[in-house]
Amino acid sequence: MARIAQPLFASSPASATAPTGLSKDTEGSRTLAGMLLAAVMAALLVVADQVISTWADGHLLAGWVALWTVAFAALALLAPPLRQVTSALASVYSRRARASALRRQDGVMWEHAKADPRLMAELQVAWMRNSEEELPFDTLGSASR
Repeated sequence: MARIAQPLFASSPASATAPTGLSKDTEGSRTLAGMLLAAVMAALLVVADQVISTWADGHLLAGWVALWTVAFAALALLAPPLRQVTSALASVYSRRARASALRRQDGVMWEHAKADPRLMAELQVAWMRNSEEELPFDTLGSASR
């Protein structure tokens, strides 16, 4: 079944202010959180291994128990904050990427409008409507209270 493609313009209010909630843009934050947790855990285990190896010369079993205690405690303590941080970073990145895409689309639209007077006229009418909605004056010219 054929679908008609509808371009997403930055000037459309529905696309610019639509609430996204949990979108597929932020679904990757779980993977990012897992990778960040693995990196922090690896660094923590290296440090713990260095510390334990200095004072556990002949007590290898006690050293391994202490090392894995540190590892599981770090997993329990660091997983939720790292997930929140990566989720926030993913949403910031998603918003910036979306804003950049909208700016590029606006640039392409402006280049097309420079060459097409009909499109430029439509854009000017849209700007005029938008500016009329933003004015703090009523139709008689007095300030609205």
